[in-house]
Amino acid sequence: MGRRSWVGAGLGAALVGAVGVGLVVAPAGASAAPPLPPVSPEDLVSSVIRAEPGAFAGEVEVDNALGLPAVPGVPQLANGTSTVRVWSGGEGRGRVALPSPDGERTLVSDGTTRWSYDSRDRTATRAPAGEGRDGPPGEVAQDPTAAATQAVATLRQTSTVAVDGTAEVAGRPVYQLVLTPQPTERTLLREVRVAVDAETRQPLQLTVLAQGSGEPALRVGFSEITYGPQDPSLFTFTPPPGTTVRDAPARDGEQRPDGDRQGTTVGDGWDTVVIGQAPRPGEGGPQDGQDGQEGQDDPQRPEGAPDLSALGTPVSGPWGSGRVITTAVATVIVTDDGRIAAGAVPQQVLTEALAR
Repeated sequence: MGRRSWVGAGLGAALVGAVGVGLVVAPAGASAAPPLPPVSPEDLVSSVIRAEPGAFAGEVEVDNALGLPAVPGVPQLANGTSTVRVWSGGEGRGRVALPSPDGERTLVSDGTTRWSYDSRDRTATRAPAGEGRDGPPGEVAQDPTAAATQAVATLRQTSTVAVDGTAEVAGRPVYQLVLTPQPTERTLLREVRVAVDAETRQPLQLTVLAQGSGEPALRVGFSEITYGPQDPSLFTFTPPPGTTVRDAPARDGEQRPDGDRQGTTVGDGWDTVVIGQAPRPGEGGPQDGQDGQEGQDDPQRPEGAPDLSALGTPVSGPWGSGRVITTAVATVIVTDDGRIAAGAVPQQVLTEALAR
C-alpha cells in the first residue's frame, strides 16, 4: 500500500479505535419484528459483553457512505456496497476474504501467527497474533461480531442505552440495541445501533449514524450466517509458490523519537482521539514508492511521512501545522512532522488532543 493510500486506511483504522466500529463489513436489511421476551437495556448490554461466540461462517456486505478517500486494495472503504466472507474457529482463529475487481486479499490467523495475502501482487505478510499491531481496516477486526461487541463495551459508560424493539437479520431474530452519546460527549455521531442475536447474544448487525443525517454512514452486518465447527484448514495459511513473504516490522510498544507510542489515545467513549505516527520507510508494504518518487520529492516532509498534497486542507495551531481531512463521521489531522490524530469528533477536539 503506497504512502498516500495509507492515509485513507489510517482514517478508517482511527475510526475503529475511536468508537470500536469495524470497517470491514456491513448489514443485510432487517425484516418483520419477531415476538421476543422483554429484556432491559442493561441486561442486553451485559449479555453481549459476556457472550462467548462459537465457531461460525458467514457472508457480510459493506454498505458504506463514510466518504473516505479511495484506498487501493481495500475497496470495502470506498462508498458503495461490497461483499466479504468471514470464518471464525474460536480461540483466536479466523479468516476473512476481501475480494476486489482485480483479485482478493486474504487475512488468516491460526491463533499464533497472522497472515495477510494479496493475490494481485502475490505478496504475503506474517506477524505474531495478538501483538496489537493496527494495520489497514481489514486487519483491525476479523469479524463484525468482535467489532460490534467492542463498540458496546467502549461506549456503554458514556451513552444512553435503549432497546428499540426486535427485528430479523440473516434469518435470526434479534433485539435492536441503541447507544446514544450523552450530552457531554463531543462527537460527530448521533447513535450506534447493534442488532443482537436473541439466542446467542452475538451482534449480527451494526449501524452508525452521523449528526444531522437520517441515512446511515456505515452499516455492518451478516447477510447469512451458519453456526457450528469449521474446517480447521481454513485457519492455516501456506504461501502459494512464487509468493514474496515478509515479516511485519515489530512495533508493539516501540518508543518513537518524539516520545509518542504507536496508538496513543486521548479521552474516552465517543470523543476518544487516537494519535499515532505515519509509517516509516518499509512499514507501508512492498508497494511503497513503486511509482518512483512518492514520498521523496518534498524536502520539507520527513522521510516516510504521507504525501497529503491532494488530500484535505491546510491547518495550523499551537501543536504545529499539517492538513485536515473530514468526513461525516470522522476527522483526521496529519501534521507536517508525521503525527496522525483521528477520531469521530469535530476538528477542535483533535487540535486540543495534539496540543497536550
